[in-house]
Amino acid sequence: MSGQGVQTHALTTRIAHWTMAISILVMIGSGWRIYNSAPIFDFTFPEWATLGGDGEISLAIHGDPGVATALLWHFAGMWLLAASYFLFVGYGIGSGHFRRDFLPVGPKSFLRDFIAAARFRLAHTLGEYNAVQKALYMAVLFGVAVMIISGVAIWKPVQTYPLELAFGGFQGARLIHFLAMAGIVLFVVVHLALVALVPSTLVAMITGRAGAKPVSVAEETSSWR
Repeated sequence: MSGQGVQTHALTTRIAHWTMAISILVMIGSGWRIYNSAPIFDFTFPEWATLGGDGEISLAIHGDPGVATALLWHFAGMWLLAASYFLFVGYGIGSGHFRRDFLPVGPKSFLRDFIAAARFRLAHTLGEYNAVQKALYMAVLFGVAVMIISGVAIWKPVQTYPLELAFGGFQGARLIHFLAMAGIVLFVVVHLALVALVPSTLVAMITGRAGAKPVSVAEETSSWR
């Protein structure tokens, strides 16, 4: 529950949030190593940014460039992500958090707040979500759901054949899975940038509560310029 000038997060929300954060990092790192073994596009990710161990050592010992290890990490991350995601969404719906804090949001309010944010003139008050935040949070929750479902279609293409067809076949599911991942990575980058601009939001997600006077991003960053 939140109020003007005060940001609060329930223990369930915080546990689910940080568990999702860890599992997403695990899945991205291991997923990039798996992607490198059969790229969709004409590029690969640097090995240092992937999860799966030293590729050359693994190749010399096991004849595998760390893909098998990456798959183990990926499946472990998948179960952790699915559990924390359903906990977060279930609690958000059941507690009224989504209805109370994420709705309503429309294109006009989103465009207004987006322009204000781009000009560093968007006021941020703890306990209140602006239209850009609402849209981004809903978008990333949708993206995680797409990533989980498309991942299941890739993992069990025979058992989930109708699901695979819904994505346009195995390669289509791979492409959707990759695009969902890219969207989540972009969200993480923006999310971390906003946290750096308004660090009091991080305090609330760690301790459960933070209070501050209404402040704009321009005021937060004025000392940097």
